[in-house]
Amino acid sequence: MKREISASLLALAACAAGAFLCQWLHTPLPWMIGPLFVMAILSLAGVQAVAPPGGRQIGQVVIATALGLYFTPAVAREVITYGHVLIAAAVLAIGLSYGGALLVARSANIDRTTAFFASVPGGAAEMAVLGERFGGKVDRIVVAQSLRILLVVVVVPFSMALLGVHGIDAYEPANVPVRIEGLAILLAISAVTSFAFAWLNLPNAYMLGSLFATIALTVSEIQLSSMPTLLSNAGQLLIGCALGSRFDRSFMRSARRFIVVVCASVVLAMILSALLGTGLAMLASLVVPSMVLATAPGGIAEMCITAKVLQLGVPLVTAAHVTRVIVLVTLTGPLFRFVRGRVRTKRP
Repeated sequence: MKREISASLLALAACAAGAFLCQWLHTPLPWMIGPLFVMAILSLAGVQAVAPPGGRQIGQVVIATALGLYFTPAVAREVITYGHVLIAAAVLAIGLSYGGALLVARSANIDRTTAFFASVPGGAAEMAVLGERFGGKVDRIVVAQSLRILLVVVVVPFSMALLGVHGIDAYEPANVPVRIEGLAILLAISAVTSFAFAWLNLPNAYMLGSLFATIALTVSEIQLSSMPTLLSNAGQLLIGCALGSRFDRSFMRSARRFIVVVCASVVLAMILSALLGTGLAMLASLVVPSMVLATAPGGIAEMCITAKVLQLGVPLVTAAHVTRVIVLVTLTGPLFRFVRGRVRTKRP
């Protein structure tokens, strides 16, 4: 027990140092990218540093609560207006997943089930559970999903920063001061809703539960408190720490070809997703960088934090990723079952 606590404290200290270093270097998302890189390096080096148990879930609750505060009634009306665009983007993401899965399966010489669930841009845990249900290899699915998030979190913000992309987001959280009592109540409501979602086995429970609860309060103009920057940074640190801890040295040695192919497929997916986002933005008269973030194959928290930092349509990006997760988790299993059944039927 003491050893686990010491390993967690070491991880937090190292991640905090990484965050401060990235902040000093003025990198994008320093409080997420710094901890993520530090933990990945420690994990690959075999250092006994362990992400705090439940840290990612706590980070998700904090970040989702902060993001939900952006959904004022005016914002909600605007997001509903583009609902058809968001659903189209989610459905097209499934098509891109099948293309990426074929590339991974053929190039890495693995079964198509594992390749498919490793390629779908949904939650890592949700895709691992679904993949296991259909006979896929869970370890490879989790690592592929982690690599996807790592690459997207690093490449997308840095690319936009290098290109000088920075918006003037008209969407602002409700102008409410930080109230300790109100903040405690707000986080408690988010946590309870998240636990309820988890108990019901709903996908991405801690992110979506907190997000939905806060959106409901904000849309109803129930203003309890704003989110302190320090707490938001801590949430990012916990998420980055948890993501970086997934990289295992022994697996990396035994599956180098798989890792190289997955990285190549993720880069291709980012390019195709950016083109998709650009096309949808032009068709719907939306801001191109916002739609590029909305269609990027990253996680909800990571892409929404990027949108917040760059001031690029946080509610639109958040709504797009929430919609994608719901569509992917709802349709991925039945669609995969249908396609696999059709393939088996056609075989002699």
